[in-house]
Amino acid sequence: MMTLEKFEEACESVKKVISRTKLVYSEYFSETTGNKVYFKPENMQYTGAYKVRGAYYKISTLTDEERNRGLITASAGNHAQGVAYAAKLYGAKAVIVMPTTTPLIKVNRTRSYGAEVVLHGDVYDDACSYALKLAEEKGYTFIHPFDDETVATGQGTIAMEIFKDLPTVDIILVPIGGGGLASGVSTLAKLLNPNIKVIGVEPAGANCMKESLKAGRVVSLPKVETIADGTAVKTPGSKIFPYIQKNIDEIITVEDDELIVTFLDMMENHKMVVENSGLLTVAALKHLNCQNKKVVSVLSGGNMDVITISSVVQHGLIARDRIFTVSVQLPDRPGELVNVASIIAKEQGNVIRLDHNQFISINRNAAVELTITMEAFGPEHKEQILKALRKQGYRPEIKQPVL
Repeated sequence: MMTLEKFEEACESVKKVISRTKLVYSEYFSETTGNKVYFKPENMQYTGAYKVRGAYYKISTLTDEERNRGLITASAGNHAQGVAYAAKLYGAKAVIVMPTTTPLIKVNRTRSYGAEVVLHGDVYDDACSYALKLAEEKGYTFIHPFDDETVATGQGTIAMEIFKDLPTVDIILVPIGGGGLASGVSTLAKLLNPNIKVIGVEPAGANCMKESLKAGRVVSLPKVETIADGTAVKTPGSKIFPYIQKNIDEIITVEDDELIVTFLDMMENHKMVVENSGLLTVAALKHLNCQNKKVVSVLSGGNMDVITISSVVQHGLIARDRIFTVSVQLPDRPGELVNVASIIAKEQGNVIRLDHNQFISINRNAAVELTITMEAFGPEHKEQILKALRKQGYRPEIKQPVL
């Protein structure tokens, strides 16, 4: 059972491995949402995520015999690093089964702690089935990433720290994948203040907990499709499900497109790298139907590889109209390209890519195509540039940017 006594025990235990992630007040998100917004930056943990809390506390409760058999788990990356790091501290062998789609940074970091990594399956659920099979065959001790009350108790220590920093907190937003973090945080939060509101946030393409709550029982999704790989779970935990039913007040779902622009907001306004699953609670801020409340968003992790970061930033700039592409048709005669470039320069647009296609038409004197990708300050500036081109007789057509 997740009791106050167990949470207090876990709080003392995890002090050995965690960084004290104090709340960060967000002036930007407070102004844009009308609430007083704070972040719990678990992306700043040594392993890059909160998962080390539950992993370490769970392993600390095992017997020597259970640890000496070797530990095994399945994870999309953050729990993997938590188990690998905790196992290293205890001198135990660790085998981690990860989906083949796991970002490279999470795979390499897990190996750096001395764990053996096995890549299997496309999503967490596939990896978990294989890990359970290996545990049975090899006699390893299985450490479930979320469907374990002891693991969830370790994750719930986050709530104790939130209350120490902000005793009058009104709302806690917590990401949901399988439900371990949400069950631990919500259970302890309600024990400390029964009137607090705890809201879970899921990706729309992996909303297994919302569907399970709707059905009144644990159900499995036929598939998951989301860029939030850390919460890409088909089936939530059955052991922790009753805690979710009792203590989670609401679930908000977030589309992937919202995560992309939220990543950009966090980078520009807080200089923080937060992985897509950790951004769920930030994207959910604008879905809250309240004002002037003290809201804490749990940033669950920050383990992203640079290729993913680059892709998300580019797509975020496109979504915010800060990068866009237009094509214009113009006669193939000297000076036309310079004229178009001059119009853009006068309006302070910055050209980053240009393609001059003379073969769009058989009659080159009638038309050639000029495709321009450029930077703008936002939607209003973009429209200003387009208006200037139209004023000079061009008919710009918006195209999908190719970067």
